[in-house]
Amino acid sequence: MISRTVTQPRRRVLWGLLVLLVLAMLGTLVWLAGRYEVTQEQSRIEHDAADAVTDIRTGLTRNVQSLQALQYADRSKVPWSQDAQVLLRERREWLRLELRDADLRVIKSIDTPFRAPVFSHFGRMANQPEVVQACGVARRQSGPGYGASTYLPQADGLGLEIMDLCLPVIVDGEIAGYTVATYALSEILINMVGPQLTRSQEVSFTESDGTRLAMHGQARRGTRVFVAKQLLDLPGHNMVLRMDSWRGAPELFPNVLTALVMAMALALVIVLVMLARDMRRRQRVELDLAEALAFRKAMEDSLVTGLRARDNQGRITYVNPAFCEMVGFEAKELIGKGIPAPYWPPEMVDEYGQRQALRLAGNAPPREGVESVFMRKNGEHFAVMIFEAPLINVVGEQTGWMGAVLDISEQRRVEEMSRASQERLQATARLATVGEMASLLSHELNQPLAAISSYATGSMNLLQDMAGQDPDLAETLSSAIQRIGQQAERAGKVIKSVHDFVRRRDQAREAVNPQALLDDVMPLIILQARKIGVRVVVQCPSDLPSVLCDRTMVEQVLLNLSRNAMQAMADDTSHKVLTLTVRLAASNATSRWMEFSVSDVGTGIADGVSEKLFTPFFTTKEEGMGLGLSLCRTVVEQHGGFLGHHPNTPRGTVFSFTLPQS
Repeated sequence: MISRTVTQPRRRVLWGLLVLLVLAMLGTLVWLAGRYEVTQEQSRIEHDAADAVTDIRTGLTRNVQSLQALQYADRSKVPWSQDAQVLLRERREWLRLELRDADLRVIKSIDTPFRAPVFSHFGRMANQPEVVQACGVARRQSGPGYGASTYLPQADGLGLEIMDLCLPVIVDGEIAGYTVATYALSEILINMVGPQLTRSQEVSFTESDGTRLAMHGQARRGTRVFVAKQLLDLPGHNMVLRMDSWRGAPELFPNVLTALVMAMALALVIVLVMLARDMRRRQRVELDLAEALAFRKAMEDSLVTGLRARDNQGRITYVNPAFCEMVGFEAKELIGKGIPAPYWPPEMVDEYGQRQALRLAGNAPPREGVESVFMRKNGEHFAVMIFEAPLINVVGEQTGWMGAVLDISEQRRVEEMSRASQERLQATARLATVGEMASLLSHELNQPLAAISSYATGSMNLLQDMAGQDPDLAETLSSAIQRIGQQAERAGKVIKSVHDFVRRRDQAREAVNPQALLDDVMPLIILQARKIGVRVVVQCPSDLPSVLCDRTMVEQVLLNLSRNAMQAMADDTSHKVLTLTVRLAASNATSRWMEFSVSDVGTGIADGVSEKLFTPFFTTKEEGMGLGLSLCRTVVEQHGGFLGHHPNTPRGTVFSFTLPQS
């Protein structure tokens, strides 16, 4: 659903961008076509303006030639006035022809027959400065000269813009006079510019600042007017010929090219619409497919079973998140990996390789569970159950194998815990049996021990009677019989303590000096030490405080630890030393504890044995029951202390336990 909501706006944006690009392309093409038409129209009108200037120059040159012919005509045959009259009829752009002397005084003049004399109202002298200018240019150049244009008012309230042409009359190399022709600028435009140019355009003379002097033609004002300007440079005077086209800006379809572009653009829009419909259909199909894929992926991701797909060459093509979490590798680290797989234990690569070869060859039955061992990325091994089946594509061909992998390490752990619980139950049952046996033995042994004590007492009485006959023998026998009585009494106390321990009664605790505890067990320890050649060293300062304990049970702990230490050195032919040490515990600064330690120089305790050393019924001795150390730890813990061990330096083991001070 998230992919769908994200993809739809993105597609809308892409489609919107595509439509905008098409519209921009269409608008650009139309604009370029219009600009092309504008450029063409502007080029055409500039060409027409250049042609108009050329026509005017040609006409002015022709007029100069006509005036030169007038100057050199034979006056004995035709008078000047008659030739001038003929020229004025042929040149409608001339308003007046004058023949002047060298001082510019008018000798003869003829006005055009096509309008009233233009100088009749204000006189000719009003334009004398322009004539002087034109003739000055003519004199300097010995050729035609033009004066500045000027406005000449008329009687009807209108006026004309005129320009004078002065041509010197040269006789024997000297200027004898001047011929002055007065032009009407409007008539120049009418008679010298071709009618094909003025039919659809307006032609005018302007000053350099844009002031209009004369115009001809009818310009129809449109949305846009195309203007072309050309300079008309004449000897002594310059003007600007301006041409305005009455054609407006190009329409929407100015020519066939633009129409063709529009047609292609419309065809493109139609194709885009059809493509959009097809894309909508494809989008619906893609959405359905995306939903199906999302549903399948959601199911695969929610599985706790690892899924793994491989091709026919054994390369991994797919793994789900559960499989990646199971082996500790990421999907990119597994995809494409072949044989051996990264999660195979190195010691099982050959075995797994042979099994996979059989599987890929098709010799293994499908859907059969196989128990294996995989290795996580951190090197941890765990048990798995693998179920594999052929992977069939849409055409029915097998493209690989799909495997379901179950992590059964937890199941194996539960089975191991169940087995350990059964063993503990059996050990508990055995302990209960031992407790019953201990109670029975303590009850049955009390009578023989009582008899031994009675016989020892009777023997002592008899020895007292014999003391007068043989004092030395009586003393020796008395000492032996006293020891028999003491040990019988001690055995009774031990049996009573065991009986109370089994029945979980509160033991009677008393304040005992550590040296007294050692003195009570030393005779038995020394007796066994002499048999195997062990030297006993006792380190117990005399100023140590007393401990609060069950004296008999603690003595048994010391005796049991000492016997185990001596047995650990029994097979050692080197120097054998048993060290019993009593000192204040290291934690004595914050609590009052006394530490007892028994050290040997034997072979030490192996790592595997150390973990199970205090487990009931675990023993390394051929004839041992495995209850000694377990009972010792129980006795110490009942006193609130701790029993542990650590290696001795340079060799051997140190067993130590703590007891509270009184």
